[in-house]
Amino acid sequence: MTDSTVDFLRTTRSSYDAIAKEYAERFPSGLPHPLDRSLISAFAELVTENGPAPVADLGSGPGFVTALLDSLGVPVFGVDLSPAMVTLAREAHPHLRFHVGSMTALDLPDATLGGIMALYSTIHVPEESLPRAFAEFHRTLRPGAPVLLAFQTGDADHMHLAERFGHEIDLDYWMRSPAAVAARLTEAGLTLVASMVREPQGEEARARGFVLARKG
Repeated sequence: MTDSTVDFLRTTRSSYDAIAKEYAERFPSGLPHPLDRSLISAFAELVTENGPAPVADLGSGPGFVTALLDSLGVPVFGVDLSPAMVTLAREAHPHLRFHVGSMTALDLPDATLGGIMALYSTIHVPEESLPRAFAEFHRTLRPGAPVLLAFQTGDADHMHLAERFGHEIDLDYWMRSPAAVAARLTEAGLTLVASMVREPQGEEARARGFVLARKG
């Protein structure tokens, strides 16, 4: 693992540890728009059609998406880089499994996952580390298993925050187009199924990109 990968993992972890409580309070459901929820329902249906196998919610945060997938009958567990987020998720959803980990080095056997969900978590992965993460997706997925990614998209490709919720942080965001994300997934050996952009709603400052792919 390169020094740059170690650096972004360290700063992302410490930043979310600092803001975990306020983040969970500010975004209690995390999915205010019905279109977002409908895409997750479609993802759950694709997982079920491909046969029973556990799904990883990568960047699971306080666990609201993990819990939603569970309510849809999907066998799911959450993985997050931040120990503080994992603690909150376990407290809020004690019937589900959450553990600390990184999507750039998943502690999972090959070809065992029935799907991967990564909502607003790849935004913290720098460009040079994205191929490693998507290679891990390909390695751990079963044939035919789907991947659903969601991310902020827009004109500026990089943003850095030094403060959030009154806490000092060191957090980088990379905004990518659905086409750019789809290209990276294809390079990793995954097959594009669909991509779309949802325009900003309410207090949202940026459009939302979605990419659905699968392992062939």
